[in-house]
Amino acid sequence: MKLEGTTVAMITPFTKDDGVDEAGIRENINYLIEKGVDGLLIAGTTGESATISHEEQREMIDILVDEVNGRVTAIAGAGSNSSKEALGLVKHAENAGADAALVITPYYNRPQPHGLYGHYKMLAESADIPIIVYNVPSRTGTDIDVETIGKVAEIENVVAIKEASPDIDKVSMIIKKLEEIGQEDFLVISGNDNLTLPMIAMGGNGVISVVANVDPARMGQMVSKALEGDFEAAAKVHYQLYDLMKVLFVETNPVPAKAALSMMERPAGHVRMPLGAIKDDSKVKLRKVLENLDLL
Repeated sequence: MKLEGTTVAMITPFTKDDGVDEAGIRENINYLIEKGVDGLLIAGTTGESATISHEEQREMIDILVDEVNGRVTAIAGAGSNSSKEALGLVKHAENAGADAALVITPYYNRPQPHGLYGHYKMLAESADIPIIVYNVPSRTGTDIDVETIGKVAEIENVVAIKEASPDIDKVSMIIKKLEEIGQEDFLVISGNDNLTLPMIAMGGNGVISVVANVDPARMGQMVSKALEGDFEAAAKVHYQLYDLMKVLFVETNPVPAKAALSMMERPAGHVRMPLGAIKDDSKVKLRKVLENLDLL
């Protein structure tokens, strides 16, 4: 299993009658693999995990594992703000044959640091699948602190953190903490496309990317160059992609990403309510960026 490099936080394509588009998922999987990505994540935040049912989520995990068939790393989105529900999803991911489970910090109920530790410890002890912690305070209302990350990193089976805090200094503190406690094998993965390059420079291991839905080839190139230590070449691609990195968040993710894929005639469909369709002025900005990158 390879967690380093570029993993795509896949959008979930929906049919016109609001069902999960299985054929579209399979088509997107093959397209992204052909473009050279290292891994695929299904049913994460970008996959609209907040508005897909657990039944749909389980079916999507099964589709991912089946279609990937060992060609790249298959990661299942398996988080919940209920530890019991998260365990059910993690166990399903394990039984389905996923390579790892991405588990978001529980949202809304804002567990204390020792509650977060207990959450991940219980999941890791109850399943054999590798677990990736996902910290995204802008979505959850909880920011897992460096001390707690260090404790969680010592739990067997917890192998990485997807860090999506905008605080780049925190990345230095995490990596320093991991070195101090002898957990250098614990991976630190970027959850922010625009911060991926500096994170790798600090010792990060790659990205779980929204941008790679739209431009997987360039994103993969940027990350691989950075991991090789060729930061001059990586920076060149970073700035080529910079406008795309920004415009894909001009409205709530994944609204712009799905609009971009629709413009590119890739399977995407609508976003589920309460998200709304992209606004006209945002669409104009998005189209211009896609045209400048020769993606249309």
